[in-house]
Amino acid sequence: MTSVNTFLWFDSEAEQAAEFYVALLPDARIVEVTRNPDGSAFLVALELAGHAISLLNGGPGHRLTDAASLQVIVEGQAEVDRLWAALTADGGEPGPCGWLTDRYGLSWQIVPSELPKLMSGERAAAVGAALRTMSKIDLRALRDAHDHG
Repeated sequence: MTSVNTFLWFDSEAEQAAEFYVALLPDARIVEVTRNPDGSAFLVALELAGHAISLLNGGPGHRLTDAASLQVIVEGQAEVDRLWAALTADGGEPGPCGWLTDRYGLSWQIVPSELPKLMSGERAAAVGAALRTMSKIDLRALRDAHDHG
């Protein structure tokens, strides 16, 4: 059997990050924690909406970057707002076009499910132009660009 798993390197906060992510997202759970002899977490396996992820406490030297991110597709502005606020809190940072970096350095994209529909067709350029001005995605502004762009 072949499976694909996202594997992320953390300095030392893999277990805390996993607990945060699991509490934040629906249909999420910690599957297993492999511990070092001193009791600290070495490897944390979790699932986020059925997606397998492993978080390694590997020490310094391999920083997370925005070159790779977890994309979360959500229904509606309220869920965009909720996840955005939680993931940028306590040291997280907003980025462009729906990207952000959380307090642990992991990059995320919080994307409303409506975005692909808005980005297709004759008005895609207007929607794309509006999207490029945003940090957190504003569905109302994207709909306006689509309808009047």
